[in-house]
Amino acid sequence: MARIAPFRGLRYNPERIANLEEVVSPPYDVIDEPSRQALLGKNPYNMVNLDLAKSVDAGNLSDERYQTARQTFDLWRRQGVLLQDSEPAIYLYHTEYRVPSGKRFVRRGLVALVGLAEFSEGVVKPHEKTFRGVTSDRLRLIDACQAQFSPIFSLYSDPAGQVLALLEAARPAAPLGSVCDQDGCRHTLWAVTEARAVAEVRRLFAAKALYIADGHHRYTTALQLRELMRGRLGAVAPDSPYDFTMMYLCGMEDEGLTVLPTHRLVRLPDRCPVQELAGRLAEGFVVEEISGGSRELLVSEVLGRMDEGGGETMFGLYHPGEDRCFLLTMRPGAMSLATASRPSEALRTLDVVVLSDLVLERLLGLSHQRCEEESLIHYFPDPDEALDQAVKETLAGGDRTPVLFLMNPTRVSQVRQVADEGLVMPHKSTYFYPKALTGLVINPLLPEQQL
Repeated sequence: MARIAPFRGLRYNPERIANLEEVVSPPYDVIDEPSRQALLGKNPYNMVNLDLAKSVDAGNLSDERYQTARQTFDLWRRQGVLLQDSEPAIYLYHTEYRVPSGKRFVRRGLVALVGLAEFSEGVVKPHEKTFRGVTSDRLRLIDACQAQFSPIFSLYSDPAGQVLALLEAARPAAPLGSVCDQDGCRHTLWAVTEARAVAEVRRLFAAKALYIADGHHRYTTALQLRELMRGRLGAVAPDSPYDFTMMYLCGMEDEGLTVLPTHRLVRLPDRCPVQELAGRLAEGFVVEEISGGSRELLVSEVLGRMDEGGGETMFGLYHPGEDRCFLLTMRPGAMSLATASRPSEALRTLDVVVLSDLVLERLLGLSHQRCEEESLIHYFPDPDEALDQAVKETLAGGDRTPVLFLMNPTRVSQVRQVADEGLVMPHKSTYFYPKALTGLVINPLLPEQQL
């Protein structure tokens, strides 16, 4: 099913760039303007000069924006800041990191080119909806630069770990580079060029489907680029670089694969005392107060209880206005109260759907449309950051009542089930952590190249 190929990646020249930490960046879609300025301040060769940060202002999407990136890209190659590897490789990619709880993990994956397939073919499967307005910016950038700067993060199933075993056995002793990102995560890259290992990995993937974890818009952009090039060239051959895209691939069963929960700070539009709120939620949930400590300890306690929940649908609720914390356990059959129509069991069992359809819409009277239009929800993967913001907004006063809903993470098995059924999850359902870095390796699109 899946076609993968090694490629000759472009990478920063260690003789010109002594410290990779100064030039790599997070994916473009998580970089705001203060972050962009901070990255530029590290080094004039930082990747944000090429993989431009997302712009929400249509007035900024001028031809000059993309041509400047192309000119910079060409200049860096002429200057020898970026050099292309001499041999095609599959790049082994390790990430060492801590999660907010303090636990340490090592996630093992690979970077390779993946043959493009329409979603309807069932080879590459999404779990999120994409929007053309978001992809137009990326399409213009990639077309101008003729390169893919940021890998798409996808998953594959390999219970026996055959793919990584082959790559680990064939990896050279010395990595190409190792870098620590702004969150303290260590990213290390090796080039695997051994012909038999590469051929066997390609053979194994031929029987696999791929599941997009992060980068749905980047994948849709690659499909659009292929269509664009078909119009220009008349056809795009199956071995053309325009029929492939760069992906970071991780096994679903990898012990280092982490999905963080995305907690919700909900700004209730009116004053809502905690007793009233608990009463409204009691229709669908057993409401148990957690008490006897500071707000940080209360939140930690409720998160621990949720983690030990044994598969039950649970949420934490913190009301900063009254400094009270609750564990919410859904009552059997409560989803029948939900007003939104979710016919698939794969969706109805998602905690994010329970929160959206049952808690917010049915019990609290906040439709998805109203939440979007009035910016009533803010999303946080870090519970400490979410707690701090909830307290700050409460102290600032106003007519709204900030309350914090603490979430369990969406399970990888749920992502797979939703994708296999051709469904899409609500916004901010998954947060695969850490993100794959931009700038460790770049995929140049060379029309004459055959893969």
